[in-house]
This record gives sequence, structure tokens and C-alpha cells, in this order.
Amino acid sequence: MAGYNSAMDLTLTELEQAINYWRRMRPATGEERALSREVNVLANVYALMIFDRAHGCPLASLPTEARALVDAWRSAEGTA
Repeated sequence: MAGYNSAMDLTLTELEQAINYWRRMRPATGEERALSREVNVLANVYALMIFDRAHGCPLASLPTEARALVDAWRSAEGTA
């Protein structure tokens, strides 16, 4: 889908990269291997995008916490 490559948008591929970043930074814990809060927040966005068959979305449409996590990932990866 065109138009999902600016800093104000998030592609599904970028979201996957952000999830993997946060999985490395905040690994699953406990015997049940529970995902971190950060990964859960982004996984919820991912699930909705998959359900809606969306290839991307405007960052402004994300919940505040998810947007902050994406921003932190972009800053850490130098893609901000």
C-alpha cells in the first residue's frame, strides 16, 4: 500500500522490527515465558493490522504507549 513509508506512518514490516527490538530489550520472563508489557502493546497493534489486512497505518492512529515504543525503537535503530 502506497504512502506508508514516511516517519509519520508505520508499515507492518517496521512494526515487526519494532516488536523484535523490544523482544530483545525486554525478553519473555518466568516459566510461562510471558511477553513484556512493551511487546504486548505492540503485539496488540500487530494483531489488529493483520485482522484488518492493513499493510501500514498512520502513527497518529496508534495508542500513545505504542507510538512511544515505536519512536523509541526508531531512535535506537537510527531510523527516526
